[in-house]
Amino acid sequence: MGSTATPAESTYSRRSERNSWLRCTLRRSQQEAVASSMMTATSDNFFNAYAIFLGASLAQMGFVTGLPQLFGALSQLLSVWLASHFSRRTFIVFCATFQAGIVLAMGALAAVGPEHGVWIFIGLAVCYHGFINLIQPHWRAWMGSIVPERRRGAFFAARTRLTMGASLSVFFVGGGILTFTDSMQMAWLGFTLLFSIAAMGRFVSAWLLLQMHDPDPREPKQRGVFVQTLGNFRAAWKDKTFRQYSLFVASMQAMVAISAPFFAVYMLEDLKFTYFEFVLASVASIATQFVTLKFWGRFSDLYGNRLVMIITSSLIPSLPLLWLFSDNYLYILAIQAFSGLAWSGFTLSTANYLYDIRPFRSDFATYAALQASLSAGLVFVGAMAGGTIASHAADFLIWSGWNSWLTSPIFVVFLVSTLMRTLVTLWFVPRSVEPKVRPRPQLLKLVFRIRGFNAISGVSLDWLTVVKRRKNSD
Repeated sequence: MGSTATPAESTYSRRSERNSWLRCTLRRSQQEAVASSMMTATSDNFFNAYAIFLGASLAQMGFVTGLPQLFGALSQLLSVWLASHFSRRTFIVFCATFQAGIVLAMGALAAVGPEHGVWIFIGLAVCYHGFINLIQPHWRAWMGSIVPERRRGAFFAARTRLTMGASLSVFFVGGGILTFTDSMQMAWLGFTLLFSIAAMGRFVSAWLLLQMHDPDPREPKQRGVFVQTLGNFRAAWKDKTFRQYSLFVASMQAMVAISAPFFAVYMLEDLKFTYFEFVLASVASIATQFVTLKFWGRFSDLYGNRLVMIITSSLIPSLPLLWLFSDNYLYILAIQAFSGLAWSGFTLSTANYLYDIRPFRSDFATYAALQASLSAGLVFVGAMAGGTIASHAADFLIWSGWNSWLTSPIFVVFLVSTLMRTLVTLWFVPRSVEPKVRPRPQLLKLVFRIRGFNAISGVSLDWLTVVKRRKNSD
């Protein structure tokens, strides 16, 4: 006769099995962070340089920044509806695989050099950001359901270190490859290699995601999810404090988008930086952001997020203006370091502020998604405006006679961005309030994680959906 397992033995067996797949999944997730960061380091920091290589006009640079952001936000809203129609892991792996194919196509574009290559690249960038935003809500829910609460801080801190280490390595290697190939008049080969490396990283990422276990593979189907989401958005928008905060953050990002595409143009085209010098200038900002992030966290704990927002939003308008005074390389590095100081505080304080001002027990995901969607829409408007201003700046300088002291048409864009950032700050400061601080997790522990970085607009913090498993679940 076969032996029958006792209830205690069955429970132990299920717990042992769960611990086994959990350890494997968490290990695969850390490995996936390294693989996927090979791709994100390229997209976050070389897209503008690539568009310049392809011969993008100043107007087209606005599309390079704005259009992918807009479609990315729409994709994230669509992802809410898709959540209940597909297996979560299968959907994520599918999107990641297609995304890798898109990045590979970007590399092939550099080698082929077709007519209208810039517009083809913009279309690929739109698809790339679309897939990122289709994946994000599913990935958040997945990680929130499997990472034990007691290990969440250590897990995401370690994942962040791996992500940033790999990203910076790819960033440096990419700068070296591009500088070397450009010196041989073969920059196309450098970009082909760079995007091929990024694509391989994403293919490996998709394979690792496929190896991970998903305890809740499919969201329960619900009717009217999309309509309900829109209803939640309308309810959230009625909150005056949230509405003013969202308009402030989105408007500031829009005014930043006016000038953001043109820092790369100025460094690579006007100042004739090598790609490696371009990378070093970017790293000066990125490194400062990471060094000062903890400082701003402690400062906001002592004095509140509103004060940090006011301080940093008063610094941010000056950033493009500082580029007008010198083209000395050490001066540029100092400006980038100063921008890192400002952006790290602004990003952290605005993320924490959003968590604090939402009504108690309300859905944080709704507030974060609405704010992100509004920001993406206004970033598109700002980038389009920046491209239009840049296209007519040279004629304006000749007409006004300012070309005697404004040596580059891009300086006009920098001045306009400075002015508009200042107006946004002046509008928000008297309307800002100090919310009642509710207990919240420490940085990187529960709600926020570092998703990536950008040399101009700062560290990207992402929120994490937390799913409590049922008590009878093993």
